[in-house]
Amino acid sequence: MKFITFLKKDGSIRAGWINSRNEAVDMYEASKGMLPDNMLAFLEDHEKYMEYIKLNQASLDSDNGAYSLAEISLRAPVPNPKSVRDFYAFEQHVKTARENRGLEMIPEWYEIPVFYFTNHLAIKGPEDEIKRPQACEWLDYELEIACVIGKEGSNIEAENAEQYIFGFFIMNDWSARDLQRKEMKVGLGPAKGKDFATSFGPYLVTKDELDSRKAGNGYDLHMTARVNGRELSRGNMKDLYYSFGQMIERASAGTTLYPGEVIGSGTVGTGCILELGTEVHRWLGPGDEVELEIEGLGVLKNKIIEE
Repeated sequence: MKFITFLKKDGSIRAGWINSRNEAVDMYEASKGMLPDNMLAFLEDHEKYMEYIKLNQASLDSDNGAYSLAEISLRAPVPNPKSVRDFYAFEQHVKTARENRGLEMIPEWYEIPVFYFTNHLAIKGPEDEIKRPQACEWLDYELEIACVIGKEGSNIEAENAEQYIFGFFIMNDWSARDLQRKEMKVGLGPAKGKDFATSFGPYLVTKDELDSRKAGNGYDLHMTARVNGRELSRGNMKDLYYSFGQMIERASAGTTLYPGEVIGSGTVGTGCILELGTEVHRWLGPGDEVELEIEGLGVLKNKIIEE
């Protein structure tokens, strides 16, 4: 299923899904209150709610509570995640980005999957405008895929981690590269280079829809990025060096993961201007439109504006 969060004409924001007629279903309205009105509440008890949907799919997908996509505006599918951990799991990106800065590969990168926490209160959705920070002149996009945790657990082993994943969506880890470069020299971060915006969307796709595409350490899903209609990035999720299972094992070591936490993959190979180089494309500026597309997960589009 493709789960969504959307804004209705009456100003309410509701969670739901895309039905077989390509309509947005308000899960709360369609179920007469049997299902919650937001994705975080749904994720916290999703096994019970998914069973209810399975038993009542036909009636839930009827006209009552279904809206044309032209009538609604999509928001980030999980607009209020409990946390966002962003990993560094594609080898090509790490190697190339370091080579472009005259740096050798880090041996320790091959020992453990590493991540940082980004600002879970600065989440943006499809078509949202992204404000370039006032102090930033080197704004960049990052083409990533993220999973959403659907089950509480700690010290999860990689081979058992799949049962903790509810689904996946596209993630754009916006980066102020000039701010990031300066603060990372201190040996702590990233912080201000990353905390102004992270985009999710357009759908949260349940993992069963992707099972037939399993390949390598992920799925055989083409990943592309376009700026102002021009393709700049092309990669594939199957090229992950670290699987989401390995990422979840690392993230849950000695701590508890809860439903509604988000785990990002890090940038796919070629998936940002830092890696491509400014001879391929200049840094982003106001007026630029960035489209990230992942096969089966849709297209996430945002426009840059001045802060």
